[in-house]
Amino acid sequence: MKLSEVKAVVTGGASGLGLATVEAIIEGGGQAAILDRNRQEGEKVAAGLGERVLFADTDVSSEEAVTAAIDSAVEAFGGLNVCINCAGIGSAVKTAGKKGPMPLDVFKFTVEVNLVGTFNVARLAATRMLENEPDEGERGVIINTASIAAYDGQIGQVAYSASKGGVVAMTLVMARDLARDGVRCCTIAPGTFDTPLLGLMDEEMRGQLAAGIPFPSRLGDPVEYGALACHIIENRYLNGETIRLDGALRMPPR
Repeated sequence: MKLSEVKAVVTGGASGLGLATVEAIIEGGGQAAILDRNRQEGEKVAAGLGERVLFADTDVSSEEAVTAAIDSAVEAFGGLNVCINCAGIGSAVKTAGKKGPMPLDVFKFTVEVNLVGTFNVARLAATRMLENEPDEGERGVIINTASIAAYDGQIGQVAYSASKGGVVAMTLVMARDLARDGVRCCTIAPGTFDTPLLGLMDEEMRGQLAAGIPFPSRLGDPVEYGALACHIIENRYLNGETIRLDGALRMPPR
């Protein structure tokens, strides 16, 4: 699929990895709908990027909200052929400690947003993609976002790692489910990226994080995530795979 043909929905598209992906799609001549809870930033970004971008205030775990957002994108773009899931939250609570067990609601909410939300958007987007006329057999592309924490999560990341591990686990199955209909599915597992969340850290802590990355020894640039997402869209033979994007980082326990 050429970037100029892309009609996408991007969750978490108002900032960080999602925003970089939206910008890459627009630069390539495609169209993108930003699905995000941050209305102020989402509307600002959409206005700044022009008429090929729209914003929809969306809770990814809500079937009604996601359906409405996808309907808006289909109406505006004349269809939907790409879904990129970047929305997610973190949590830093140990399984049990001096204050007792991790609150179950923390675990549930993390999984609800990161795993259930990803699946919710993917299933609803895929349903619309099946309506497309195939282009050399292809009807659409789904890209989900996991994390290297799915493989080597650190202390306090039990909920986050479980949610992202679920995203990795469903990648091949989703690709197999949709293969006969010409919809591909891949997942990107980023390492330590320079996103707004890390922007809250002081320079010393950011430097320590960067020093632990083998090469290049720096935080990942969201532009690099966007570039990989665009490559997956364009490369028809990428399917059912989770790709680590981490500078060869393997995270220590803490």
